[in-house]
Amino acid sequence: MKHLPTLLFCLFFTATPPVFAEAEQSEKLTYDVETIISGLSVPWGLAALPDGGMLITEKTGALRLMQADGTLHPEPISGVPEVATGGQGGLLDVAIHPDYQNNGWIYLSYSSPKASNETGAGANTALMRAKLANHQLVDRQHLFKALPNYRAGQHYGSRITFDKDHYVYLSVGDRGGRDEVQSLDNYRGKIFRLHDDGRVPSDNPFINTVGATPETWSWGHRNPQGMEQHPVTGEIWAHEHGPKGGDELNRIVVGQNYGWPTVTHGVNYSGTTITDETARPDMMSPITYWVPSIAPCGMAFVTGDRYPAWQNNILVGSLKFQQVRRIELKDGQVTHQEILLDGIGRVRAIEQGADGFIYIAIESGGRIIKLAPKT
Repeated sequence: MKHLPTLLFCLFFTATPPVFAEAEQSEKLTYDVETIISGLSVPWGLAALPDGGMLITEKTGALRLMQADGTLHPEPISGVPEVATGGQGGLLDVAIHPDYQNNGWIYLSYSSPKASNETGAGANTALMRAKLANHQLVDRQHLFKALPNYRAGQHYGSRITFDKDHYVYLSVGDRGGRDEVQSLDNYRGKIFRLHDDGRVPSDNPFINTVGATPETWSWGHRNPQGMEQHPVTGEIWAHEHGPKGGDELNRIVVGQNYGWPTVTHGVNYSGTTITDETARPDMMSPITYWVPSIAPCGMAFVTGDRYPAWQNNILVGSLKFQQVRRIELKDGQVTHQEILLDGIGRVRAIEQGADGFIYIAIESGGRIIKLAPKT
């Protein structure tokens, strides 16, 4: 990382853990990088709670609570569904309902193992909701599962977000079956839109298309692992892993096809060609793409007063290069990118807390870090 003269300090309080901070200079902001929590088992998803706490998923199957004082509750939250943890599967994203303070709903996506009444073998991405009471999930409700199950261990997705009307969106990857993504009759490589209770909205784009999956909102995706609502326009934005090259940042438009694998800026991992086409008039082109791949995971729009120079920028995590990309937009187009936290570790999730600070889940060392601007 590009640092100011190193500042390392440790603050000891009876109510909070030691906080280690290191100063970092970016193009527009100086901030401390504070390690809040460490030792988690592959932290994958973050959801800010109104009281200042944070829900954290561990890919290995545990849901953890960072309390409002910044300490990690010593015990995992009980009542989490069974997950299939092989390959890229596990307990994935977590989100809270926009009206959480009144209804208490928490949403989880995860690789759900085959149940006795389900088709296929292996597992697939599922969505559930529940409420938190006495450190356990109660009132659990299964909302959706991308069936059939597959034995493939890759490309579950999966991110959860809401729009201003409280519809819930779920991204699911191609599960290794890229040749089926360009068909609307299956759940591979798509973003789904549901009512918050799992019902299919009557105005979904393919609700009346014979044979199409009615939950589908957009299609032609490879493996979307970042998805958020734009704070100004209300549009859903998502990024996805390409193959070797061709990671994409997309503005999600209802009913549109995003091209995988018919069009891509990437190639097979062996270096051979997937397609000669990078664009088609009947398919959506990315807002930007990355060659070589950065392996994007996690994203957040920056809002509020903590980071005025970053207002409405997108922060995108990188697994491959172990950094964060800060992306500036104007009129829906990327005008500038800056690398932050270079070498910080594999970034899994980025979330803005109720306190307005940015929190980042780092796979390496199982850390949660906070970016604290210097005044």
